[in-house]
Amino acid sequence: MPASPFHALHAALHAQVEKGFLPGVSTALLRGRTVVDQFVCGHADIEADVPLREDHLFRVFSNTKLPTSCAVLLLVEDGLLALDDPIARHLPAFANPQVLRAGATRIDDVEPARRPITVHHLLTHTAGLSYGLFDPGSLLDGAYKQSGIHHPLLTQAQFVDQLAALPLAFHPGEGWEYSLATDVLGRLVEVVSGQRLGDFFAQRIFGPLGMVDTAFWVPEDKRARLTALYGGVDFMDPTLPGLRRMDSAPYPGAYLSDAPRQTGGGGLVSTLGDQVRLVQSLMPGGPTLLRPETIALMHRNHIAPGQYVRFPNMPAHPGRVFGLGASVLEHPGKYDPPGSTGEVSWGGLAGTVWWINPRLNTAGVLMTQRYFGFGNPYTFEFRHLAYQGLEAASS
Repeated sequence: MPASPFHALHAALHAQVEKGFLPGVSTALLRGRTVVDQFVCGHADIEADVPLREDHLFRVFSNTKLPTSCAVLLLVEDGLLALDDPIARHLPAFANPQVLRAGATRIDDVEPARRPITVHHLLTHTAGLSYGLFDPGSLLDGAYKQSGIHHPLLTQAQFVDQLAALPLAFHPGEGWEYSLATDVLGRLVEVVSGQRLGDFFAQRIFGPLGMVDTAFWVPEDKRARLTALYGGVDFMDPTLPGLRRMDSAPYPGAYLSDAPRQTGGGGLVSTLGDQVRLVQSLMPGGPTLLRPETIALMHRNHIAPGQYVRFPNMPAHPGRVFGLGASVLEHPGKYDPPGSTGEVSWGGLAGTVWWINPRLNTAGVLMTQRYFGFGNPYTFEFRHLAYQGLEAASS
């Protein structure tokens, strides 16, 4: 029997589990809308010796940004929003944004923003907002922590009001920083639609696509399918094998009840199958969630020359720019597959990854539960071997 074109990928994923880098992992690769490979190995719960299955539930963290961005674009298609709308039209707390002055040493050393924050700024992470997590010790990091904007019991309205009271890192449109922008978009969807974010998702995205297991919390009858969450033994060195269980992350009781705040930037629980359905809905070959011209708009660069996706203390990658809700790979870097030009992608804090390559009409989804795992070496290996397997399968 000839070897499967995906044998090397399966062997590498299995080795990641055996060596203690991942508790368990499930993946799917698509050519067009057809799943051409699916693989599951490892554990959903190591201590209880529960094998991982295709129907297990994962905390997808920033994979939530994809449906939130799609929700905004559905409202644009409905004529209820425009990309150049100032968000203060719907969220008055952002009516007079202030910006930290260059070289500021105090959080109150600010100046008025040169232009209003727009929907487009939020979709592209060019609004001047921050996360207050990825640049420890900075003025904004301290201000975000002191304000308590990450507290899970804040309502969406309270979150927006507290965030809007803090200064921006830069003038809207004049920089790129991964931020709470998509969380603000989640509140924008609520205000414009008149529905809670989860209800809008269920009515306009999850229901139509048959995503029956994706929601902001796990009901009692599905709780046995929720995977355990693990972290590496050293967050600063993802190459070290070994896992430690993190039942209290991101906070005790997370995902087990309907919290006051349904965050657009991260908070959904989902399955491999549901994530595949979402990805399929953004590819040609059948009815799409959004109009084809809207999807094409999502998948092209929307940030200015010289701007690109960057994180503090991470190698620069000028070839990775940003579309409407996800990164766009204009020029592969040293860690990217050679044929990945045009790839649109993002991932979540617990290691989940999705990508679509419109140029090749291929896609991939990886689900695991390694906290702070997105960007670890296994994600690069997955993409390289996935591209190789897809190319071999088509020849």
